Amino acid sequence: MLREITNNVTRWDTLLFHRIFGWGDRRFLNRSFRFISWSANGYLYPFIAIYVFRAFDGTFSNPFFLSAAVAFPIERILYHFLKHSMKRDRPFEKIDDVHFRVRPPDKFSFPSGHTASAFLVMTLLSSFFHIPALQIGTFVWAAMVGVARVYLGVHYPTDVLAGALLGICTAEIGIWFVAM
Repeated sequence: MLREITNNVTRWDTLLFHRIFGWGDRRFLNRSFRFISWSANGYLYPFIAIYVFRAFDGTFSNPFFLSAAVAFPIERILYHFLKHSMKRDRPFEKIDDVHFRVRPPDKFSFPSGHTASAFLVMTLLSSFFHIPALQIGTFVWAAMVGVARVYLGVHYPTDVLAGALLGICTAEIGIWFVAM
């Protein structure tokens, strides 16, 4: 029973990977998805923090910063633990005729760290700023980070799903911790 479920998930994962990766090696998609993926590297997060800092009259003791200060270390610790426990090979190492379109930051694929960070930021921003356009925009951005990682050939869809869940859960832990 468990083997059948695992085989079905693996089949679905590979099929969906091929669908997204199969969009082709097009210049516009390559550039767009590389940029979207790069946006989750963390380089833009200080700018978000500066914006939030100014919005809260220059205090780092507000719940947003405290939640982020709790959530990010937890997310990174869990991410590294999962990455080195699972040791899942990246798609381009397992599937013939698949190459990476961006160099991966490390050897293993599960979970997607880019997606985890993007969903963590999305969850924090959506929880503290109840602005529908911001909530929708950050969700679309975080989801596109996940799609980009699959398109670029460095993650399977389940890596992205696990990263999204990791980011959301650790953000919620940070929010819960501050609300205590």
